[in-house]
Amino acid sequence: MKFGIDAANFGDYSDPSTMSDMAYEAEEAGWDGFFVFDHILPTDVGMELHDPWVVLAAIAMRTTTMRIGPMVTPVPRRRPWKLARETVSLDHLSGGRLTLSVGIGGPSEREFESFGETLDARLRGDMLDEGLQVLEGLWSGESFSYEGRHYRLKDVEFAPQPVQSPRIPMWVGAKWRNKKPLRRAARWDGVFPIPHGVETITPENLRTVVDYVSEHRESDADFDVVLADHDGSRSPVSLVAYERAGLTWWVQRIHSPWARSLDEARALIRQGPPAL
Repeated sequence: MKFGIDAANFGDYSDPSTMSDMAYEAEEAGWDGFFVFDHILPTDVGMELHDPWVVLAAIAMRTTTMRIGPMVTPVPRRRPWKLARETVSLDHLSGGRLTLSVGIGGPSEREFESFGETLDARLRGDMLDEGLQVLEGLWSGESFSYEGRHYRLKDVEFAPQPVQSPRIPMWVGAKWRNKKPLRRAARWDGVFPIPHGVETITPENLRTVVDYVSEHRESDADFDVVLADHDGSRSPVSLVAYERAGLTWWVQRIHSPWARSLDEARALIRQGPPAL
C-alpha cells in the first residue's frame, strides 16, 4: 500500500509556496504522494484560495519522486482541451508523476449554481464521460476529431504527448453505492470511493466496491483503489484490513480534525506515513 497527503488548499494551506514546502517535507519523510483539492470557491466566504494548477506546478518543482495531482478535478466545469494542455504541461514539469483524479464536481450549489452552470448530476456525468474521451484523444498526439452531445472537435492535434505511456493515469471519484460511477472508474486506472454523508467506508464496503469494479474491468493493467482519511484515526491493524480488501492508496487529509493548525499539520507530515 502507498500513502499520500491530500491538502485542502484553502486558508492557511492555500499559498503555493507553503504548499510546495509541505510537499517537499512530505517527500523527505517518506510519503508517496501529495494531492490538492480542485475547487473554484472555498468553504467560507472571504477565505483565501489559490489555483490548484499553479500550486501543483510549485509542488512539481520542489519534489522529485512523489505522485502529485488534483483530488479531484471536476471535468464538467472545465474545457477538456484546456485541461489537456494543463495536464500534459504538468506531467512534463514533474517528470511523469501526475495522476489526474476526476469526478462530476461538488458541492453543486457552491461550485456550479453560483456561476450559472448545471446542477443536474446526470448531465454532469455525461459531460465527464465525454471529457475523458476528449482528454485521451488529445493526449494521443495524433489528429483527433470528436462529435458528442457536449463537445465537438475537428482534426485537432496536440503536441507534446504526456511523458507517461500510454497516457496520464486517471482515478475516478465515485459515491461507493452508486453503480454508474463505479462502472466509469472500471474503464480507467483507479477508483476513489467517497462515503455518502458522514458514514465511514469499512473494509467490507471497500471489498464490495473492488469486486464490482473488477467485474466490469476490460483490462488487466494495474488499477488503483484509493481512500481518503479525514481524522487520522486508522490504526495499522485497520489499514491491513483495508489492504486485504484491495486498497492500494491511503491518503491522509491534513486539515481539521487530524490537524488543528498548519504547524500541527506540518509536524504530523514530518512523522512520515503509518508503518504497517
